[in-house]
Order: sequence, then structure tokens, then C-alpha cells
Amino acid sequence: MPRSTNNVAAKRRRKKYLRAAKGYVGGRSKLYRTARQAVEKGWLYAYRDRRTKKREIRKLWIIRINAAARMHELSYSRFISGLKKLNVEINRKALAHLAFHDMDAFKAFCDLVKNQK
Repeated sequence: MPRSTNNVAAKRRRKKYLRAAKGYVGGRSKLYRTARQAVEKGWLYAYRDRRTKKREIRKLWIIRINAAARMHELSYSRFISGLKKLNVEINRKALAHLAFHDMDAFKAFCDLVKNQK
């Protein structure tokens, strides 16, 4: 029996990787094997960094809240624990936004925490 190949599928498979490597420099966009390695590595980085991004953003929120809280003589941990004791349910994203854009509103939260004792 003669050997049969499926050139249509093979070409489509190679084209997928070469299209994904468009814009890469040199052989990374022209040679199938190199392009495939570069594209797959890129996909791994993308997968990893979608998770890392969430951590980085949360760190930024905490830094902003801490800086604003210290301007009102509170540390980050005392500020957050004070809000928890007062049953104030506001997330770090909203707090960081207030700390960065609306200092008066953030000051009101700081005053609540300070006057709680």
C-alpha cells in the first residue's frame, strides 16, 4: 500500500505557528522549528504573567494605601484591621483609588479608624 500524507493539515499546522511568530526577528519568524519554539515560549510567558499581573496590581494597591495611611499617622496593618473591626467592607482596589484620587474621602476612613478606640 502506498504511503499517504496529509499535506493540507501539515501545512495548516505550520502556518498557524508562522502566523503567530509574525513580527519576530530573523529566523524566529521565518523558520518553522525556531518560530514554533519562540511562539510556544511566548505562550508560556503569557500564561505565567497573567497570574503574576494580579499579584503585582494587588502589591501596588497595598503600597498606595500604606503611603496614604502613613500620611494620617496610621500603618497599613492598623488601618486594615481597624476597618475590619468596624465592619467596613471596602476592597483594596477601591481604597487605593481613593488614596490616589480623593484624599478627603480616604481621610474620612482614617478618622473612622482613629476614633474607633
